[in-house]
This record gives sequence, structure tokens and C-alpha cells, in this order.
Amino acid sequence: MQDWIRLNRQQMEQDLAQAPDRLCLSAAFLAQHRSVLPLMDRYVQGKVIDLGCGTMPYKRFLIGKATTYHTLELRPASASITYVGDIQNMDMIEDRSYDSIICLEVLEHIPAPHKALQEMYRILSPGGTVLVSVPHLSRLHEEPYDFYRFTKYGLNHLFVQNGFEVLEIRLKGGIFSFLGHQISTFCLGSVWPVPGLRQLAWFLNKWIVTWPCYGLDRVTDRSGLFALGYVGVARKPGMDR
Repeated sequence: MQDWIRLNRQQMEQDLAQAPDRLCLSAAFLAQHRSVLPLMDRYVQGKVIDLGCGTMPYKRFLIGKATTYHTLELRPASASITYVGDIQNMDMIEDRSYDSIICLEVLEHIPAPHKALQEMYRILSPGGTVLVSVPHLSRLHEEPYDFYRFTKYGLNHLFVQNGFEVLEIRLKGGIFSFLGHQISTFCLGSVWPVPGLRQLAWFLNKWIVTWPCYGLDRVTDRSGLFALGYVGVARKPGMDR
């Protein structure tokens, strides 16, 4: 059953990659979207690279505002990926090549996040920004490549130790989004290949699980004691943009 749900979850990701309603897959997806998008609108511009891009869920938001949108993925599912490689060693990319970097839910899956931050610093232009999202509460996933969980203090330290100026670190979701995500994954993953049942499960999950769990986090845990994760933005020192 676990393998069935895992395979169906992967298919969901493919099917919903560029779908506007993807954010309603679970409260965790909704919390991620609601945290990432305002920061992306504010800080990401110019020549952009999406590191560990996966199915490129934010591509449609970036195409209109980025002068260039490039991607890097270690195990690409699409032939349209710009670079195939490891973010801990991006020697195929020249120094100061990009104005903005996004790296979403990737750092927990690499053995040496500090090396990835060093590489991001190298390929950013002076004054360029990096937007990173990381989990704090998460079940084991993508095993055995699941190495870390982060606090806001750990993310701040990672930025500072690698030469960045921290601009913002925001909470994304809480314990209800975490628990709701498990329910949504099980319910949708159990029926995704079944026409009709899939649509019914999606409708019920959206209105009974996703939105209520996201809303509960908004009103019950403003302190972030049980943070689902964080989204951080940092700048490489240099001339103002």
C-alpha cells in the first residue's frame, strides 16, 4: 500500500505540475505557495535559475518577470532542463551568472547544504538574491536522500556563514498543515488512478482537509512553535539592484 501511494503521489506531481489548483493538493502545498509567492514577487528578477527544480511548479509565475529562466536538476524528469547536476558542485555554471536563485525543498536532500550555499554565492551576481524554502516538520521522504530538518536559526546561520546578508525568514504553515498533508497524501494517493473517484476525493480533500488545516494554523500557532518550515531570502553583498 505504501509503495502504491508513493507511486501515485509521484504521478500527482507530474499531472499537477503546472496546474493552477496544484496548491490545493494539501495544506502543506498551500502554505508553501502562500509563503513563497509574495517573496518571489518582491525579490526575484532578472536572470533566474531554479535549483533542484523538480516539475518546475513556479515556472509559470517566473516567466513573465524573469528575463531568463534556467533550471538545474540532478535526476530530471524532462528534457527541457537547462543543467543536469548536483547543486553542491555547479562547475558547469560560471561565476556571477545569475541575478536570482530559487531553491525550494532541496537542501534537506543533500549531504552538505553549506557547499550548496557556497556554490549559490559563487554563481550569483553582486547584489543578487537567493530564495530558499526548507522543512522543519516532515515525514521521511525520498529515502535514502533525506538528511536534514531546519529551524529558522539554522537557516539564518547557513546564510550568514556563507557570506549572505539575510533579508527575511518567514514561517510557512504549522502542525495542522503537517498533519493535513499526511491525510491528503493518503486519501488522494489511494484513489488517484481511478477516474471519477479521483475527482470526488480532490473536491472533498480541498474543502474538508486542505483549507481548514491551513486556516487552523493561521489562527492557532502564530508563534511558529510547531513550524512546518521556513522560506528565507538573502542577498549577496555588492551594489544595490
